[in-house]
Order: sequence, then structure tokens, then C-alpha cells
Amino acid sequence: MAKGLIQATAEDLARNRGQVLSLYRKILRSINSPKLPLTFAARLAKKAEVRAIFMLASEETSLHNIDDLIDTDEYSLSLLRKGEILKYI
Repeated sequence: MAKGLIQATAEDLARNRGQVLSLYRKILRSINSPKLPLTFAARLAKKAEVRAIFMLASEETSLHNIDDLIDTDEYSLSLLRKGEILKYI
């Protein structure tokens, strides 16, 4: 991360890309878990919500916001793995 800059550079975005894509895939796979008491339609709706969140977040250029989004995704993934359903995902 470039020191002293608030806006993300292309290098910063490229550095986070792999981690963000990995979290995205893991969250989508976790929604398919049999631990979650969701119907097929509810699973599709949750996946659509996740896609929308990641699409909007992909336009983010603030380094602090990108770090917060990654932390939130990791926390959401940990809850999904426990079988808990998040209200905002």
C-alpha cells in the first residue's frame, strides 16, 4: 500500500484483487452449505445480494474502505461457515 495516500492506486487494487475474488467465491460456496436453512429460491436471492454488494464495492477507491470491506467479508464468511444467516447478505 502506498504510504500517505488515501486513494488506491492501480497497484493497490491489483494487490487486493486475488484476496477479494477468493472471498467472493468462498462466500458463494458457503451459501450452498446444507447447514443453512434456506430454500433454493432463498439461496439464489442471497447469491444475487452478494453479487450486487461485490459489484458496488468493486468501484471503491478508498484504501480504508477497501480494508473495511475485506474485514467485513472475512467476518461474514466465518458466520456463514458456522451456519448463521446474515441479514445484510
